[in-house]
Amino acid sequence: MSLKSLSAMILLLIMIPPFFSHPARASTYNQMTELTFSGPVEIPGRILAAGTYWFVLQNDDSDRDIVRILNSDRSQLEATLLTEPTDRGRETWRTEVKFVERRDGEPEALLKWFYPGQLTGHEFIYSTRHEKEFARDAKRVELASPITVASSAVAPANAIAR
Repeated sequence: MSLKSLSAMILLLIMIPPFFSHPARASTYNQMTELTFSGPVEIPGRILAAGTYWFVLQNDDSDRDIVRILNSDRSQLEATLLTEPTDRGRETWRTEVKFVERRDGEPEALLKWFYPGQLTGHEFIYSTRHEKEFARDAKRVELASPITVASSAVAPANAIAR
């Protein structure tokens, strides 16, 4: 074998692997996110107890607005919820959730969930009755203090995203 053939073979062996290897990275298609709540949190139709839950988009190309909530070890489906797309003003590289502050003694209601790196998130759809309650609670909170009623936080006091 000539030196030229040997050199060509070595060059070929060096160049081939990048074409067949793919970098290892998590799929953002289903937007799977682990959220831990230190207290109860209301979602449409029920209240989640304090604990860890997985939020994931249903694998349906025709409808990207269905969110499934699973328990901490992903062995049980806790809820399947319809959402609406919602936008945020800036993109962050962390999970962001937005709650509606409620009257004393009532759990905060989960309003929006944004996946890291996405400008469009998921707004949970509540009944008209709940929306009226949220508006009433918001007025009470406004009268009581100057805090924003629907607060948005990267790491809210009652949720930890991983």
